[in-house]
Amino acid sequence: MQGSTRRMGVMTDVHRRFLQLLMTHGVLEEWDVQRLQKHCYKVHDRTATVEKLEDFINNINSVLESLYIEIKKGVTEDDGRPIYALVNLATTSISKMASDFAENELDLFRKALELIIDSETGFASSTNILNLVDQLKGKKMRKKEAEHVLQKFVQNKWLIEKEGEFTLHGRAILEMEQYIRETYPDAVKVCTICHSLLIQGQSCETCGIRMHLPCVAKYFQSHSEPRCPHCNDYWPHEIPEVFDPEKEREASISKSNKRSLRSRQH
Repeated sequence: MQGSTRRMGVMTDVHRRFLQLLMTHGVLEEWDVQRLQKHCYKVHDRTATVEKLEDFINNINSVLESLYIEIKKGVTEDDGRPIYALVNLATTSISKMASDFAENELDLFRKALELIIDSETGFASSTNILNLVDQLKGKKMRKKEAEHVLQKFVQNKWLIEKEGEFTLHGRAILEMEQYIRETYPDAVKVCTICHSLLIQGQSCETCGIRMHLPCVAKYFQSHSEPRCPHCNDYWPHEIPEVFDPEKEREASISKSNKRSLRSRQH
């Protein structure tokens, strides 16, 4: 019988330390993942050649496969930064959160999630979320407590807050896509370009198709006049810039150098 599963890899101390640190962070941008990988080689196998990141992660995933766990790669919805998260494929993300949050706190997250999924913009205002506090299961929660819990969701990278409104963090989208598709089949929005779950993005005013902002940027990069890929009508929105990892890296290094210069001056 021909097997379709990937060949089982071998976990060294480098792989194990990398996995442990990624679990601690929950989600990391690609630049940080590369730095983390180099750090693990430096600590455990200084003489070894640093494996290509894709092969390195595929090796770990081949071992994790039987545990229904995977290091998954995605991109942030607002600007297309590549991110990596350790995803539990066997359970929904909300059940995975159970060890960190009480029953009423988990229910608050569900309420926020429903508002985010149902909204046209992919955002739910803190006011609308807090107005649902009286409907929570389990122990009663005051609005002040609920505000604190929402901030915990932000700190744990389940939600993002922008000017008093909340949307899903890239980590939550990576881990919860299957759950969201199954739980909210009639409300789910999908990107026309990549066919992945869409929380925030742009839509055609004529035919209603939707695209992630990074997908919009890449699709129209080679088009002199932006037209809808479905109905060919003029695309009325501002076209965002394509994420450039090299430019981002240079900016990050420059910022780091400025910080170290300031610390030496004081």
